Amino acid sequence: MPAPPARETEAQLTARVGHVLGRGVAGLRPLGGGDLSTVYAALLAGGDTLVVKPGPDMAAEADMLRAIRMTGCPAPQVLHAGPDLMVMEHMPAGGKPGPEGWAELGHALRLLHADTAPDYGWHRDHAFGPAPIPNGRVAEWPLFWAENRLLAWPEALPRKIAARVETIAHRIDDLLPATPPAALLHGDLWSGNVLWTAEGRLSALIDPASYHGHGEVDLAMLHLFGQPDDALHIAYGTDPDFLRRRAVYQLWPALVHLRLFGRAYLGMVTDLLDRLKA
Repeated sequence: MPAPPARETEAQLTARVGHVLGRGVAGLRPLGGGDLSTVYAALLAGGDTLVVKPGPDMAAEADMLRAIRMTGCPAPQVLHAGPDLMVMEHMPAGGKPGPEGWAELGHALRLLHADTAPDYGWHRDHAFGPAPIPNGRVAEWPLFWAENRLLAWPEALPRKIAARVETIAHRIDDLLPATPPAALLHGDLWSGNVLWTAEGRLSALIDPASYHGHGEVDLAMLHLFGQPDDALHIAYGTDPDFLRRRAVYQLWPALVHLRLFGRAYLGMVTDLLDRLKA
């Protein structure tokens, strides 16, 4: 078996970034990022700062950021995108939102979700690390959510959990609307993927896993690891029935976390299944 490729050193990455930009890079500084990749701030010789993200499928993520940005929803401008490297503008970050910031996010998500497609899915599959994200186009939303999300990889789940998820998939037509608008989604909208300025205003959405689906998917993810202010839902115009559907939309990211990070997320999955009476 051939040896795996050597991990790129920081010096090698610095040189590569300088080459693709055609500018000198004074250095890289790791930023707080997600669990599946390392992100760097790149200080350019002229004093500007950019963000550098190495990793697989960067060209696909760049396409998603561009699609989000085109709707008027704030996202970083992509300056370079290759198969394993993306360079983008540095966005203000570090603040915490108040009601005004949450309202800005609600308005931004309305812009994002107003970009619709004739069916559900994306033009290519994606992945969260080793967890595949099937995105084959489907005309009916419950079928997409059942087959491309809840039943995407039952073999990777504990046997009893997989069986309970299957019971939800069999009831999916009773749980979800058949044909909601196929909105452009961020697709992984937990609180860490929303940047806020020091003043608590909305700065940008980052790290998408986009596809077209029911807009409530993004709202549900915001509630999985945080508690948005009511101003978000007022500005967005959230359907009151969202509360009834929220658990089934949260089940997918909970299953992803169970697969990627293990039994620490078993309680979250079990609680959601209990709420769904599976």
